[in-house]
Amino acid sequence: MDPDEQIETKDALAESTAEAIELGQQLWDFLTNTAEVLLRPWNAYQLGIAVGLLVLAAVLAKPIAGAFHDWLRGRTGWPRWRMRAGLVLHRRIRGILFVLLIWTTVLIMQDITWPSRSRLMVVIANLSLAWLIVSFATRLVANPLLRKLVKYGAWIWVTLRILGITAEATAFLDSVAIDFGDLRISLFLIVQAVVILGVMLTLARAISSVAANRIRNNPDISPSMQVLGAKLAQILLLGGAFFIGLKAIGIDLTGLAVLSGAIGVGLGFGLQKVVSNLVSGLIILLDKSIKPGDVISLGETFGWINSLGARYVSVVTRDGREYLIPNEDFITNEVVNWSHTDRFVRLDLKFGTGYSDDPHEVRRVAIEAAKTVGRVLSGGNRAPVCHIVGFGDSSVDYVLRFWISDPTGGLTNIRGNVYLALWDAFKEAGISIPFPQREVRVLNEALPVAMQD
Repeated sequence: MDPDEQIETKDALAESTAEAIELGQQLWDFLTNTAEVLLRPWNAYQLGIAVGLLVLAAVLAKPIAGAFHDWLRGRTGWPRWRMRAGLVLHRRIRGILFVLLIWTTVLIMQDITWPSRSRLMVVIANLSLAWLIVSFATRLVANPLLRKLVKYGAWIWVTLRILGITAEATAFLDSVAIDFGDLRISLFLIVQAVVILGVMLTLARAISSVAANRIRNNPDISPSMQVLGAKLAQILLLGGAFFIGLKAIGIDLTGLAVLSGAIGVGLGFGLQKVVSNLVSGLIILLDKSIKPGDVISLGETFGWINSLGARYVSVVTRDGREYLIPNEDFITNEVVNWSHTDRFVRLDLKFGTGYSDDPHEVRRVAIEAAKTVGRVLSGGNRAPVCHIVGFGDSSVDYVLRFWISDPTGGLTNIRGNVYLALWDAFKEAGISIPFPQREVRVLNEALPVAMQD
Protein backbone atom coordinates (compact mmCIF):
# COMPACT_ATOMS: atom_id res chain seq x y z
CA MET A 1 0.00 0.00 0.00
CA ASP A 2 1.30 3.48 -0.91
CA PRO A 3 2.09 5.97 1.89
CA ASP A 4 -0.70 8.25 0.69
CA GLU A 5 -3.21 5.41 0.87
CA GLN A 6 -2.01 4.53 4.38
CA ILE A 7 -2.52 8.14 5.48
CA GLU A 8 -6.01 8.21 3.96
CA THR A 9 -6.89 4.92 5.69
CA LYS A 10 -5.67 6.20 9.05
CA ASP A 11 -7.61 9.45 8.62
CA ALA A 12 -10.79 7.56 7.73
CA LEU A 13 -10.33 5.27 10.73
CA ALA A 14 -9.74 8.22 13.03
CA GLU A 15 -12.80 9.99 11.67
CA SER A 16 -14.96 6.89 12.18
CA THR A 17 -13.64 6.51 15.72
CA ALA A 18 -14.41 10.15 16.51
CA GLU A 19 -17.95 9.76 15.17
CA ALA A 20 -18.49 6.63 17.24
CA ILE A 21 -17.21 8.40 20.38
CA GLU A 22 -19.49 11.35 19.71
CA LEU A 23 -22.51 9.12 19.20
CA GLY A 24 -21.62 7.18 22.34
CA GLN A 25 -21.48 10.43 24.29
CA GLN A 26 -24.88 11.40 22.91
CA LEU A 27 -26.28 8.03 23.93
CA TRP A 28 -24.84 8.41 27.42
CA ASP A 29 -26.37 11.86 27.73
CA PHE A 30 -29.72 10.45 26.64
CA LEU A 31 -29.55 7.67 29.22
CA THR A 32 -28.59 10.16 31.93
CA ASN A 33 -31.46 12.47 31.08
CA THR A 34 -33.85 9.51 30.97
CA ALA A 35 -32.77 8.42 34.44
CA GLU A 36 -33.32 11.93 35.79
CA VAL A 37 -36.79 12.02 34.26
CA LEU A 38 -37.70 8.62 35.72
CA LEU A 39 -36.71 9.76 39.22
CA ARG A 40 -39.27 12.57 39.28
CA PRO A 41 -42.12 11.96 41.75
CA TRP A 42 -44.99 11.24 39.37
CA ASN A 43 -42.81 9.14 37.09
CA ALA A 44 -41.64 7.14 40.10
CA TYR A 45 -45.28 6.64 41.06
CA GLN A 46 -46.07 5.36 37.58
CA LEU A 47 -43.14 2.94 37.69
CA GLY A 48 -44.36 1.67 41.05
CA ILE A 49 -47.86 1.17 39.67
CA ALA A 50 -46.46 -0.72 36.67
CA VAL A 51 -44.40 -3.01 38.94
CA GLY A 52 -47.45 -3.63 41.13
CA LEU A 53 -49.56 -4.52 38.09
CA LEU A 54 -46.84 -6.93 36.94
CA VAL A 55 -46.90 -8.68 40.32
CA LEU A 56 -50.72 -8.80 40.24
CA ALA A 57 -50.64 -10.30 36.75
CA ALA A 58 -48.19 -12.98 37.93
CA VAL A 59 -50.45 -13.86 40.87
CA LEU A 60 -53.61 -14.05 38.75
CA ALA A 61 -51.86 -16.00 35.98
CA LYS A 62 -51.24 -19.12 38.09
CA PRO A 63 -54.86 -20.25 38.63
CA ILE A 64 -55.95 -19.08 35.19
CA ALA A 65 -53.05 -20.90 33.48
CA GLY A 66 -53.80 -24.08 35.44
CA ALA A 67 -57.48 -24.05 34.49
CA PHE A 68 -56.66 -23.27 30.87
CA HIS A 69 -54.10 -26.10 30.77
CA ASP A 70 -56.66 -28.59 32.11
CA TRP A 71 -59.15 -27.36 29.50
CA LEU A 72 -56.58 -27.89 26.74
CA ARG A 73 -55.89 -31.45 27.88
CA GLY A 74 -59.54 -32.26 27.23
CA ARG A 75 -59.41 -31.08 23.60
CA THR A 76 -58.19 -34.43 22.23
CA GLY A 77 -59.90 -34.05 18.85
CA TRP A 78 -58.30 -30.74 17.93
CA PRO A 79 -55.84 -30.54 15.01
CA ARG A 80 -52.16 -30.08 15.82
CA TRP A 81 -51.94 -26.43 14.75
CA ARG A 82 -54.80 -25.48 17.06
CA MET A 83 -53.19 -27.29 20.00
CA ARG A 84 -49.92 -25.46 19.34
CA ALA A 85 -51.75 -22.14 19.27
CA GLY A 86 -53.36 -23.03 22.59
CA LEU A 87 -49.97 -23.85 24.14
CA VAL A 88 -48.51 -20.56 22.88
CA LEU A 89 -51.44 -18.73 24.44
CA HIS A 90 -51.00 -20.69 27.69
CA ARG A 91 -47.35 -19.65 28.03
CA ARG A 92 -48.19 -15.97 27.63
CA ILE A 93 -51.15 -15.64 29.98
CA ARG A 94 -49.14 -13.47 32.37
CA GLY A 95 -48.17 -11.07 29.58
CA ILE A 96 -51.75 -10.89 28.34
CA LEU A 97 -53.04 -10.14 31.83
CA PHE A 98 -50.38 -7.45 32.34
CA VAL A 99 -51.32 -5.74 29.07
CA LEU A 100 -55.01 -5.79 29.99
CA LEU A 101 -54.35 -4.47 33.50
CA ILE A 102 -51.97 -1.69 32.47
CA TRP A 103 -54.19 -0.43 29.64
CA THR A 104 -57.19 -0.45 31.99
CA THR A 105 -55.13 1.54 34.51
CA VAL A 106 -54.00 4.00 31.82
CA LEU A 107 -57.58 4.66 30.75
CA ILE A 108 -58.64 5.20 34.35
CA MET A 109 -55.69 7.55 35.08
CA GLN A 110 -56.33 9.60 31.94
CA ASP A 111 -59.94 10.00 33.03
CA ILE A 112 -59.27 11.10 36.63
CA THR A 113 -55.97 13.00 36.36
CA TRP A 114 -53.86 15.03 33.92
CA PRO A 115 -52.51 13.29 30.83
CA SER A 116 -48.93 14.18 31.77
CA ARG A 117 -49.21 12.08 34.91
CA SER A 118 -49.88 8.91 32.88
CA ARG A 119 -47.42 9.52 30.02
CA LEU A 120 -44.88 7.00 31.31
CA MET A 121 -47.66 4.44 31.82
CA VAL A 122 -48.68 4.92 28.19
CA VAL A 123 -45.10 4.21 27.06
CA ILE A 124 -44.93 1.08 29.20
CA ALA A 125 -48.35 -0.07 27.93
CA ASN A 126 -47.30 0.46 24.29
CA LEU A 127 -44.06 -1.44 24.86
CA SER A 128 -45.87 -4.32 26.56
CA LEU A 129 -48.45 -4.60 23.81
CA ALA A 130 -45.80 -4.42 21.08
CA TRP A 131 -43.65 -7.05 22.75
CA LEU A 132 -46.66 -9.34 23.13
CA ILE A 133 -47.59 -8.98 19.44
CA VAL A 134 -44.00 -9.66 18.37
CA SER A 135 -43.87 -12.69 20.64
CA PHE A 136 -46.98 -14.14 18.98
CA ALA A 137 -45.92 -13.23 15.44
CA THR A 138 -42.46 -14.78 15.67
CA ARG A 139 -43.98 -18.18 16.48
CA LEU A 140 -44.55 -18.47 12.73
CA VAL A 141 -40.77 -18.81 12.26
CA ALA A 142 -39.96 -22.53 12.31
CA ASN A 143 -36.19 -22.33 12.84
CA PRO A 144 -35.43 -21.76 16.58
CA LEU A 145 -32.25 -19.70 16.00
CA LEU A 146 -33.86 -17.54 13.33
CA ARG A 147 -36.94 -17.12 15.53
CA LYS A 148 -34.85 -15.73 18.39
CA LEU A 149 -32.93 -13.37 16.10
CA VAL A 150 -36.13 -12.02 14.54
CA LYS A 151 -37.89 -11.74 17.90
CA TYR A 152 -35.11 -9.86 19.69
CA GLY A 153 -34.44 -7.69 16.64
CA ALA A 154 -38.12 -6.77 16.39
CA TRP A 155 -38.27 -6.05 20.13
CA ILE A 156 -35.29 -3.72 19.92
CA TRP A 157 -36.67 -1.90 16.87
CA VAL A 158 -40.13 -1.49 18.43
CA THR A 159 -38.60 -0.21 21.66
CA LEU A 160 -36.46 2.35 19.86
CA ARG A 161 -39.44 3.38 17.75
CA ILE A 162 -41.71 3.93 20.75
CA LEU A 163 -39.02 5.78 22.68
CA GLY A 164 -38.32 8.00 19.67
CA ILE A 165 -34.57 7.34 19.41
CA THR A 166 -34.56 5.37 16.16
CA ALA A 167 -32.44 7.96 14.30
CA GLU A 168 -29.78 8.09 17.03
CA ALA A 169 -29.55 4.30 17.29
CA THR A 170 -29.39 3.93 13.50
CA ALA A 171 -26.58 6.48 13.26
CA PHE A 172 -24.66 4.73 16.04
CA LEU A 173 -24.99 1.28 14.45
CA ASP A 174 -24.06 2.66 11.04
CA SER A 175 -20.89 4.26 12.43
CA VAL A 176 -19.54 0.86 13.54
CA ALA A 177 -18.41 -0.41 10.13
CA ILE A 178 -15.61 -2.17 8.26
CA ASP A 179 -14.56 -1.11 4.75
CA PHE A 180 -13.41 -3.64 2.12
CA GLY A 181 -12.59 -1.45 -0.85
CA ASP A 182 -15.89 -0.20 -2.21
CA LEU A 183 -17.84 -2.50 0.12
CA ARG A 184 -18.82 -1.10 3.52
CA ILE A 185 -20.27 -3.49 6.10
CA SER A 186 -21.77 -1.79 9.13
CA LEU A 187 -23.46 -3.15 12.21
CA PHE A 188 -26.70 -1.56 11.05
CA LEU A 189 -26.41 -3.41 7.71
CA ILE A 190 -25.94 -6.73 9.53
CA VAL A 191 -28.95 -6.13 11.78
CA GLN A 192 -31.02 -5.03 8.81
CA ALA A 193 -29.97 -8.11 6.83
CA VAL A 194 -30.89 -10.49 9.66
CA VAL A 195 -34.33 -8.93 10.15
CA ILE A 196 -35.25 -8.58 6.47
CA LEU A 197 -33.94 -11.99 5.44
CA GLY A 198 -35.61 -13.57 8.46
CA VAL A 199 -38.97 -12.05 7.59
CA MET A 200 -38.66 -12.89 3.88
CA LEU A 201 -37.60 -16.50 4.49
CA THR A 202 -40.36 -16.97 7.05
CA LEU A 203 -42.99 -15.71 4.63
CA ALA A 204 -41.54 -17.91 1.89
CA ARG A 205 -41.65 -21.00 4.13
CA ALA A 206 -45.24 -20.26 5.14
CA ILE A 207 -46.34 -19.79 1.53
CA SER A 208 -44.44 -22.89 0.37
CA SER A 209 -46.08 -24.97 3.12
CA VAL A 210 -49.54 -23.81 2.05
CA ALA A 211 -48.71 -24.47 -1.61
CA ALA A 212 -47.29 -27.91 -0.80
CA ASN A 213 -50.43 -28.86 1.14
CA ARG A 214 -52.60 -27.70 -1.75
CA ILE A 215 -50.56 -29.79 -4.19
CA ARG A 216 -50.59 -32.90 -1.98
CA ASN A 217 -54.34 -32.69 -1.45
CA ASN A 218 -55.10 -32.41 -5.17
CA PRO A 219 -56.37 -35.83 -6.32
CA ASP A 220 -55.78 -34.99 -10.00
CA ILE A 221 -51.99 -34.89 -9.51
CA SER A 222 -50.01 -38.14 -9.26
CA PRO A 223 -47.98 -38.75 -6.05
CA SER A 224 -44.63 -38.32 -7.83
CA MET A 225 -45.71 -35.03 -9.43
CA GLN A 226 -47.01 -33.89 -6.05
CA VAL A 227 -43.54 -34.36 -4.55
CA LEU A 228 -41.92 -32.64 -7.54
CA GLY A 229 -44.33 -29.69 -7.45
CA ALA A 230 -43.92 -29.23 -3.70
CA LYS A 231 -40.11 -29.23 -3.91
CA LEU A 232 -40.03 -26.88 -6.91
CA ALA A 233 -42.36 -24.45 -5.13
CA GLN A 234 -40.16 -24.56 -2.02
CA ILE A 235 -36.95 -23.97 -3.99
CA LEU A 236 -38.38 -21.12 -6.06
CA LEU A 237 -39.98 -19.34 -3.10
CA LEU A 238 -36.95 -19.64 -0.80
CA GLY A 239 -34.53 -18.63 -3.55
CA GLY A 240 -36.69 -15.69 -4.55
CA ALA A 241 -37.05 -14.57 -0.93
CA PHE A 242 -33.27 -14.72 -0.43
CA PHE A 243 -32.43 -12.63 -3.48
CA ILE A 244 -35.26 -10.16 -2.87
CA GLY A 245 -34.02 -9.74 0.69
CA LEU A 246 -30.48 -9.06 -0.50
CA LYS A 247 -31.80 -6.52 -3.01
CA ALA A 248 -33.88 -4.82 -0.31
CA ILE A 249 -30.81 -4.48 1.90
CA GLY A 250 -28.92 -2.77 -0.89
CA ILE A 251 -26.38 -5.45 -1.82
CA ASP A 252 -25.38 -5.44 -5.49
CA LEU A 253 -26.33 -8.81 -6.96
CA THR A 254 -24.12 -8.44 -10.05
CA GLY A 255 -21.07 -9.12 -7.93
CA LEU A 256 -22.66 -12.30 -6.65
CA ALA A 257 -23.11 -13.66 -10.18
CA VAL A 258 -19.38 -14.23 -10.68
CA LEU A 259 -19.01 -15.63 -7.18
CA SER A 260 -21.95 -18.01 -7.61
CA GLY A 261 -20.52 -19.19 -10.94
CA ALA A 262 -17.16 -19.98 -9.36
CA ILE A 263 -18.84 -21.76 -6.46
CA GLY A 264 -21.00 -23.73 -8.90
CA VAL A 265 -17.95 -25.00 -10.81
CA GLY A 266 -16.28 -26.03 -7.56
CA LEU A 267 -19.37 -27.81 -6.36
CA GLY A 268 -19.72 -29.57 -9.69
CA PHE A 269 -16.29 -31.16 -9.34
CA GLY A 270 -16.31 -31.76 -5.59
CA LEU A 271 -19.89 -32.95 -5.17
CA GLN A 272 -20.43 -35.13 -8.22
CA LYS A 273 -22.26 -37.85 -6.31
CA VAL A 274 -24.54 -35.33 -4.62
CA VAL A 275 -25.38 -33.66 -7.92
CA SER A 276 -25.90 -37.08 -9.52
CA ASN A 277 -28.39 -38.03 -6.81
CA LEU A 278 -30.19 -34.69 -7.16
CA VAL A 279 -30.53 -35.12 -10.93
CA SER A 280 -31.54 -38.77 -10.51
CA GLY A 281 -34.22 -37.70 -8.03
CA LEU A 282 -35.57 -35.19 -10.56
CA ILE A 283 -35.65 -37.88 -13.26
CA ILE A 284 -37.49 -40.29 -10.93
CA LEU A 285 -40.12 -37.65 -10.23
CA LEU A 286 -40.54 -36.81 -13.90
CA ASP A 287 -40.75 -40.34 -15.36
CA LYS A 288 -42.99 -41.58 -12.50
CA SER A 289 -41.17 -44.92 -12.33
CA ILE A 290 -41.66 -45.07 -8.57
CA LYS A 291 -43.90 -43.16 -6.21
CA PRO A 292 -44.70 -43.14 -2.48
CA GLY A 293 -46.55 -46.31 -1.53
CA ASP A 294 -45.06 -48.52 -4.26
CA VAL A 295 -43.73 -51.94 -3.26
CA ILE A 296 -40.25 -52.40 -4.73
CA SER A 297 -37.35 -54.84 -4.69
CA LEU A 298 -33.82 -53.50 -5.11
CA GLY A 299 -31.10 -56.07 -4.59
CA GLU A 300 -31.69 -57.66 -1.18
CA THR A 301 -34.06 -54.90 -0.09
CA PHE A 302 -37.81 -55.50 -0.31
CA GLY A 303 -40.28 -52.95 1.06
CA TRP A 304 -42.52 -50.05 0.23
CA ILE A 305 -41.50 -46.48 -0.58
CA ASN A 306 -42.17 -44.15 2.32
CA SER A 307 -41.02 -40.85 0.78
CA LEU A 308 -39.02 -39.41 -2.11
CA GLY A 309 -36.24 -37.03 -1.10
CA ALA A 310 -33.97 -34.75 -3.05
CA ARG A 311 -30.99 -37.06 -2.42
CA TYR A 312 -32.44 -40.44 -1.43
CA VAL A 313 -35.55 -42.63 -1.41
CA SER A 314 -36.86 -43.87 1.93
CA VAL A 315 -37.82 -47.57 1.77
CA VAL A 316 -39.46 -49.26 4.77
CA THR A 317 -39.20 -53.05 5.04
CA ARG A 318 -41.50 -55.50 6.80
CA ASP A 319 -39.18 -55.73 9.81
CA GLY A 320 -39.52 -51.97 10.47
CA ARG A 321 -36.14 -50.94 9.08
CA GLU A 322 -35.98 -47.81 6.97
CA TYR A 323 -33.37 -47.80 4.21
CA LEU A 324 -32.25 -44.48 2.72
CA ILE A 325 -31.23 -45.56 -0.77
CA PRO A 326 -29.49 -42.98 -3.04
CA ASN A 327 -31.55 -41.91 -6.04
CA GLU A 328 -28.74 -42.91 -8.38
CA ASP A 329 -29.24 -46.61 -7.52
CA PHE A 330 -32.80 -46.46 -8.84
CA ILE A 331 -31.53 -45.15 -12.19
CA THR A 332 -28.51 -47.42 -12.71
CA ASN A 333 -29.72 -50.70 -11.11
CA GLU A 334 -32.57 -53.06 -11.87
CA VAL A 335 -35.63 -52.26 -9.76
CA VAL A 336 -38.68 -54.50 -9.41
CA ASN A 337 -41.79 -52.39 -8.86
CA TRP A 338 -44.52 -54.72 -7.68
CA SER A 339 -47.20 -52.02 -7.92
CA HIS A 340 -46.10 -49.84 -10.84
CA THR A 341 -49.27 -50.06 -12.94
CA ASP A 342 -51.50 -51.82 -10.38
CA ARG A 343 -51.20 -53.45 -6.98
CA PHE A 344 -52.06 -57.02 -8.06
CA VAL A 345 -49.28 -59.57 -7.46
CA ARG A 346 -49.29 -63.26 -8.49
CA LEU A 347 -47.50 -65.79 -6.32
CA ASP A 348 -46.56 -69.40 -7.14
CA LEU A 349 -46.38 -72.31 -4.69
CA LYS A 350 -44.89 -75.66 -5.69
CA PHE A 351 -45.82 -78.92 -4.00
CA GLY A 352 -46.10 -82.64 -4.73
CA THR A 353 -48.49 -85.51 -3.92
CA GLY A 354 -48.30 -89.27 -4.16
CA TYR A 355 -48.97 -91.21 -7.37
CA SER A 356 -51.88 -92.95 -5.67
CA ASP A 357 -53.82 -89.66 -5.31
CA ASP A 358 -56.28 -88.53 -7.99
CA PRO A 359 -54.74 -85.40 -9.66
CA HIS A 360 -58.18 -83.94 -10.41
CA GLU A 361 -59.10 -84.16 -6.74
CA VAL A 362 -55.72 -82.71 -5.74
CA ARG A 363 -56.21 -79.67 -7.97
CA ARG A 364 -59.73 -79.07 -6.67
CA VAL A 365 -58.71 -79.36 -3.02
CA ALA A 366 -55.69 -77.08 -3.54
CA ILE A 367 -57.79 -74.36 -5.21
CA GLU A 368 -60.46 -74.49 -2.50
CA ALA A 369 -57.79 -74.36 0.21
CA ALA A 370 -56.20 -71.25 -1.33
CA LYS A 371 -59.58 -69.50 -1.47
CA THR A 372 -60.01 -69.90 2.29
CA VAL A 373 -57.04 -67.61 2.99
CA GLY A 374 -58.23 -64.03 3.55
CA ARG A 375 -55.81 -62.06 1.37
CA VAL A 376 -56.08 -64.40 -1.66
CA LEU A 377 -58.33 -63.10 -4.45
CA SER A 378 -60.98 -65.66 -5.38
CA GLY A 379 -63.03 -64.10 -8.19
CA GLY A 380 -62.77 -63.21 -11.88
CA ASN A 381 -59.68 -63.84 -13.90
CA ARG A 382 -57.51 -63.70 -10.76
CA ALA A 383 -58.97 -66.76 -9.04
CA PRO A 384 -56.47 -69.41 -7.86
CA VAL A 385 -55.45 -72.09 -10.38
CA CYS A 386 -53.47 -75.32 -10.00
CA HIS A 387 -51.53 -77.17 -12.73
CA ILE A 388 -49.47 -80.33 -13.00
CA VAL A 389 -45.91 -79.41 -13.95
CA GLY A 390 -44.19 -82.79 -13.96
CA PHE A 391 -43.87 -86.37 -12.75
CA GLY A 392 -41.04 -86.57 -10.27
CA ASP A 393 -39.16 -89.52 -8.80
CA SER A 394 -41.35 -89.66 -5.71
CA SER A 395 -44.35 -87.43 -6.45
CA VAL A 396 -46.59 -85.77 -8.96
CA ASP A 397 -45.48 -82.11 -9.03
CA TYR A 398 -47.97 -79.22 -9.03
CA VAL A 399 -47.87 -75.42 -9.03
CA LEU A 400 -50.57 -73.38 -7.26
CA ARG A 401 -50.93 -69.81 -8.53
CA PHE A 402 -52.94 -67.16 -6.71
CA TRP A 403 -53.22 -63.34 -6.65
CA ILE A 404 -53.12 -60.75 -3.87
CA SER A 405 -53.84 -57.01 -3.99
CA ASP A 406 -51.88 -55.82 -0.94
CA PRO A 407 -48.16 -56.59 -1.39
CA THR A 408 -47.36 -54.11 1.40
CA GLY A 409 -48.82 -56.71 3.79
CA GLY A 410 -45.91 -59.03 3.04
CA LEU A 411 -45.27 -62.00 0.75
CA THR A 412 -43.66 -64.58 3.02
CA ASN A 413 -46.57 -64.57 5.47
CA ILE A 414 -49.18 -65.11 2.76
CA ARG A 415 -47.16 -68.00 1.30
CA GLY A 416 -46.97 -69.55 4.76
CA ASN A 417 -50.72 -69.18 5.30
CA VAL A 418 -51.51 -70.87 1.96
CA TYR A 419 -49.07 -73.72 2.68
CA LEU A 420 -50.76 -74.22 6.05
CA ALA A 421 -54.19 -74.26 4.38
CA LEU A 422 -52.92 -76.91 1.91
CA TRP A 423 -51.62 -79.04 4.76
CA ASP A 424 -54.96 -78.97 6.57
CA ALA A 425 -56.97 -79.60 3.40
CA PHE A 426 -54.76 -82.51 2.25
CA LYS A 427 -54.89 -84.08 5.70
CA GLU A 428 -58.69 -83.90 5.75
CA ALA A 429 -59.01 -85.27 2.20
CA GLY A 430 -56.51 -88.09 2.78
CA ILE A 431 -54.05 -86.79 0.18
CA SER A 432 -50.47 -87.82 0.89
CA ILE A 433 -47.37 -85.67 0.57
CA PRO A 434 -44.54 -88.11 -0.26
CA PHE A 435 -40.91 -87.73 0.62
CA PRO A 436 -37.86 -89.61 -0.71
CA GLN A 437 -37.05 -92.87 1.06
CA ARG A 438 -33.70 -94.60 0.80
CA GLU A 439 -32.53 -98.05 1.91
CA VAL A 440 -28.92 -98.16 3.08
CA ARG A 441 -27.09 -101.55 2.93
CA VAL A 442 -23.63 -102.00 4.43
CA LEU A 443 -21.47 -104.39 2.32
CA ASN A 444 -19.05 -106.91 3.84
CA GLU A 445 -20.44 -106.28 7.25
CA ALA A 446 -19.16 -109.69 8.51
CA LEU A 447 -15.51 -108.84 7.94
CA PRO A 448 -13.60 -108.00 11.14
CA VAL A 449 -12.17 -104.56 11.62
CA ALA A 450 -8.37 -104.53 11.72
CA MET A 451 -6.92 -103.27 14.94
CA GLN A 452 -4.06 -100.86 14.73
CA ASP A 453 -1.26 -100.48 17.24
